[in-house]
Amino acid sequence: MTPFSPDYFTARDRFRAAATRLGWTQHAYPIAARGPGGEELTIDVALSGEGDGRPVLLVTSGVHGVEGYFGSALQLAAFDAFERAGGPPPGVRYVFVHAVSPHGFAHGRRFDENNVDLNRNFLLDGVPFRGSPPTYALVDSTLNPPGPPNRWEPFFAKALLSIARHGYSGLKQAIAGGQYDYPKGIFFGGHGPAESQRILNAHFTTWLGAAPNVVHLDMHTGLGRWGTYKLLIDDPLTPEQTDRATKWFGPGVIEASAPEGMAYETRGGFGQWCVSQAGSRDYLFFCAEFGTYGGLTVLSAMRDENRAHVWCAPGDPARNRTRAWLKNVFAPAAHGWRATVIQRGLALVRQAVAGLQSVANVPARAAG
Repeated sequence: MTPFSPDYFTARDRFRAAATRLGWTQHAYPIAARGPGGEELTIDVALSGEGDGRPVLLVTSGVHGVEGYFGSALQLAAFDAFERAGGPPPGVRYVFVHAVSPHGFAHGRRFDENNVDLNRNFLLDGVPFRGSPPTYALVDSTLNPPGPPNRWEPFFAKALLSIARHGYSGLKQAIAGGQYDYPKGIFFGGHGPAESQRILNAHFTTWLGAAPNVVHLDMHTGLGRWGTYKLLIDDPLTPEQTDRATKWFGPGVIEASAPEGMAYETRGGFGQWCVSQAGSRDYLFFCAEFGTYGGLTVLSAMRDENRAHVWCAPGDPARNRTRAWLKNVFAPAAHGWRATVIQRGLALVRQAVAGLQSVANVPARAAG
């Protein structure tokens, strides 16, 4: 059976069942917003044992809602590998967080119930939820035009003109870095902590327990070449951490935020917040980004879906059409892509486990 699920509810049921078979402790944290049919939505957490002094592998999915199709599938594939091996590799404690944005996952959106991009909502204490890059205002009418999406609108021509005016790197940073003044626009970071952020804030350090070392793989899709991945960091590593991570995951895989690279600097990024919560723990956070389509195609899909959400009534065919395309952009149905990203994602999990076993002085055993 494919680890990819057809919808959030099937994915959640499978996640819970797999964790139960392994005997893991589970918690479900409901949010106030409901599913398409009025169903309860939850952030689900599965933990492989008590919060003792073992290092922790933390795997999160669905920070960006619809990207949870892949993140959930990778978690299910890891569960299956552990089950076939008679249990997860020893010496490491495992924490899997399913659907950080359950509303986005259930409704087929990248953003949450308030149109908030959760990966721009994790501002550190004392940082205000306001302000936007100056260039965002200049391209707002192109990114977020009023009215329903129009199939015949020359978006790509407009985008290329904006790139010519502002430069690709600068425009990418201005658009995707996070904004707090346009609540109907894409990459909106919110006007305060989202409910998902508040839930994580209440429980995050408890999930980590007494772990001295943590590797956190936050699963995402969209950026990069088809089926390949990068480990993006938005909180600088120390030289020692960089050397260690390169040894564990290989050269050329880890990429810091930089104008010339694939990544961009973000305000309110999940990774910076996690590191800030970790205290004295040695915390390696990686946004594991698996590539799908080109940047303008991804941006166009996000833009059209957001316009349909803002300007079209529930049940409007434009909503269904744009959400179906958004799902395909972030979780392509192509068998080759799905097989490749699961294979590479499991290899990434194995590398993380082996690295954590090495710091715990535990003989490595394959993770499946």
